[in-house]
Amino acid sequence: MNPDKVRDDWAEREGEFSPRYYAHKGPDDTSEALLSAVEFYIGTDARVLELGCGSGRHLEHLRRNGFERLAGVDINDESFDVMDGYFPDLAATGEFHTGAIEDLLPAFDDGAFDAVYSVETLQHVHPDDAWVFEEVVRVASELLVTVENEGNGAERGREGAQVSYVNDEFPLYHRNWRDVFSELGGVQVVKEPTKRDTIRAFKLA
Repeated sequence: MNPDKVRDDWAEREGEFSPRYYAHKGPDDTSEALLSAVEFYIGTDARVLELGCGSGRHLEHLRRNGFERLAGVDINDESFDVMDGYFPDLAATGEFHTGAIEDLLPAFDDGAFDAVYSVETLQHVHPDDAWVFEEVVRVASELLVTVENEGNGAERGREGAQVSYVNDEFPLYHRNWRDVFSELGGVQVVKEPTKRDTIRAFKLA
């Protein structure tokens, strides 16, 4: 599947895995893990960017716990209409941008955010667009957190696989994010495998 097809599919997503689907679920254990990492390594005064924020359930958890400088980008333009309905205070106070990270990140200044994180977003970046990982590091001044599926568990039939498909539809590219971001200057300070994903945090020089 080519990069444009991958992006178009997510931009038009409805039903399962759509912004409304995740808004209805609300904050979860991943939200709490993100809160713990950013609060511990930087503090609640951090300016935080979520890549692929959807309707903002993780950012909302940060907001409820004292974070005020929150931003998000998402390719699906329905995300922010849904956010306005489910999390109106976040929608009113945050900074949000619609578009692909490949298009949006180059417009941000170096170190524009103290912390950047992604939840099951970077795993969908096509290999041809792997250059964008340098942009992720460039805009983050202190901390990067990834919560991504790395092919965890042989029982999922993905061990050793470079790509699998969600419902035989969306490609999911398995990468070891320690290797990716260590090569770009990150120092891994957290690694926590979960049933579905691996949570990693990187301190940036």
